[in-house]
Formats: sequence, C-alpha cells, structure tokens
Amino acid sequence: MLTSRAVDERASILVRQGKVSFTVGGQGQEAAQVGAAYALSPGKDWVLPYYRDAGVVLTLGMTPEELLLGEFGKANDPNSGGRQMPKHWSYPSLRIVTASSPVATQLPHAVGCALAARLQGEDAVAWVSFGDGAVSKGDFHEALNYAAIHRLPVVFFCENNYYAISVPFKQQSPVEGAAVRASAYGIPGVTVDGNDVFAVYEATRDAVRRARAGEGPTLVEARTYRLAPHTSNDDDRKYRSREEVAEWQAKDPLLRMRSYLLQHKVITAALAAEMAEIVHREVAQAAVRAQAAPDPLPEDVLRHVYADS
Repeated sequence: MLTSRAVDERASILVRQGKVSFTVGGQGQEAAQVGAAYALSPGKDWVLPYYRDAGVVLTLGMTPEELLLGEFGKANDPNSGGRQMPKHWSYPSLRIVTASSPVATQLPHAVGCALAARLQGEDAVAWVSFGDGAVSKGDFHEALNYAAIHRLPVVFFCENNYYAISVPFKQQSPVEGAAVRASAYGIPGVTVDGNDVFAVYEATRDAVRRARAGEGPTLVEARTYRLAPHTSNDDDRKYRSREEVAEWQAKDPLLRMRSYLLQHKVITAALAAEMAEIVHREVAQAAVRAQAAPDPLPEDVLRHVYADS
C-alpha cells in the first residue's frame, strides 16, 4: 500500500516537473486494490485491472520501476513498450490482460477469459476491476448477464469511489450502490468497506472460492474514495468540496492500516516511519532509472499495428 501511494505521488511530481505529460492515480484506493489482489493467484488467475490499480499489479509482482517505465513511455515499458497511456496494464507472465481507455470494455474480456479457462480445463478465475462509472455502461450488464447464465468463474470488482470523473454516483444510478444490481442476474452482490484491507481480502477470497468451486460469478463492491483529482489534467475543485475531500482524508486507508499495526504492536512508530522513508527512496531511485531508460525507436512506431510482411 505504501509503495502504491509512493508510485502515484512520484508520478504526480514528475508531471509537475514537466518530465511526464500525464498520469492517473489511485490515492485513497490502495486498501481495496491490495486486499483484492492478495486473494488471487499470480500467473494462474486472469487479471483485468483498470487504470487506477497500481496496488493490484504491484501486489501481483510488478515492480515500481516497471510502472514508472510506463509513465515515461519508455521502450522497455512491459505494458506496451511506450505505446499506451500510463497505467494501462499488460503483463503476460502474470496473466494481466491489456486494456484500453474506453470505460468497462475489460468486463466482457474477463468473461471471455473465464470461458476460455473453463474450455481448457484450467482451475483459473478471471478477476476484473472497474470504477463506479462502468456500472452505467452496457458492457457491464452484458458481461454480468453472460457470466451468470453460464456460471463462469468471474469476480467483478467495483471500486466505487463515488465519482465517474466529475459525475457523482447518485447522478449515475437510481439505486444506492453497485452491488444491488447483481440481483438482476441472480448472482451474489457484496458491499464492503473499501478502506478496510482485511474486509476487502475476505470478500474477494470468498468470491474467488465460489468461482473456483463452479458456483459462478460474484459482484463485489468496495466503497472507497479517490483522494486526488481524476487525472493530472483534472481540477476536482469544480465538482466536489474541500470539506468532502478532507472528510475522506481522515479515513485514508494508509493511516488506518498504520493505526491498526501500531495498536496491535506489529510495528512501532519508528519502524513505520522507516518503512515509509525506505519506500519513497526506492521509488525515487526507480524513477531515475526509468527516466534514463531508452526511448522507443521512431522506426518501431508501426510494430504490432500492421502485420509484418
């Protein structure tokens, strides 16, 4: 969780320094991401994360330097070789499936991965994450409908941060939450405190167990909050109050986890401070290495776009 926050903060600093042109962060959503990812089997389960999910891919095995190579658009960016926007994940050895910017398109892809796993006799689950804005898209309904009919091993994971860019959830949906919609497809819908890493882990673990046992899909809704603007190009002061943001900052999942560990004497205050210092130093060093990495070659611009002759 600390590493995910540090990567996002470093990317924001790089934008302000003019070294990176754009970034999108997940500050505030780390508990939801890390808790869910710990319930998955890296390299076995199919994972289709959305663009805020730095905490997911780091937990599964990607490194801060690999994430930052994507921020700089470098040739050895493992996600796309510098061809995609930052945080559009792809990592074949971990079965992290590439996605694009249109909202919710990864949901039908996850259903396809689950169907393929079943046809090939694999004991694999497809886990797909998305924001609350995706719940308003047709892809969401088509994916849940097909997965439910065929009882496919899919875990649909909604990180409900209450805003689809600038549109609050109450203006997107006639029902209170995303999980309520699961009942229309005859599958379980679970709502969980997305800032409680343990609660998220347990809910995702149970959904993964159901999927592996052949009991079909589950829709898990982790209610959390995006502490930073939508992207580095967004001014969130235009659509949400500073009082609202401050209220959620007090619920910061990193502060919550730190308090839990201190209360249960797992760490000391000195160790917590040391951990944070080490993580930020390692991420800063990773950024230096990533910036120094080779840029893509101009002559490679059409690779993977057109077939080689």
